[in-house]
Amino acid sequence: MMNAPVTQAPVTMTASAAKRIVKIMAAEPDKTALRIAVEGGGCSGFSYKFDLVADRNADDIAIERDGATVLVDDMSLTFMGGAVIDFVDDLMGQAFKIQNPNAVASCGCGTSFSV
Repeated sequence: MMNAPVTQAPVTMTASAAKRIVKIMAAEPDKTALRIAVEGGGCSGFSYKFDLVADRNADDIAIERDGATVLVDDMSLTFMGGAVIDFVDDLMGQAFKIQNPNAVASCGCGTSFSV
């Protein structure tokens, strides 16, 4: 019996994240998107890397909302399926936050996680 292919849950972004990305891109006219990637390292095993980029790669998945574009490569999507990208502005400061259902543990800084 053949197993059905695993479908990866989509990555989404909040209106707050989209608004912040649009504001950042306005100051970086040569850039077109925010790339979020998962890398090995960090205090919990994996960490998120954020970069402003001008070009898309062939394996990128584009998440678009309200004029903002986030790119996630296929390998990072394995660790980020179902995640929500948010932007938080509170007493602790301003930061992009990834609410990742795949993370079983995270560190206090919020940029490192384990699966």
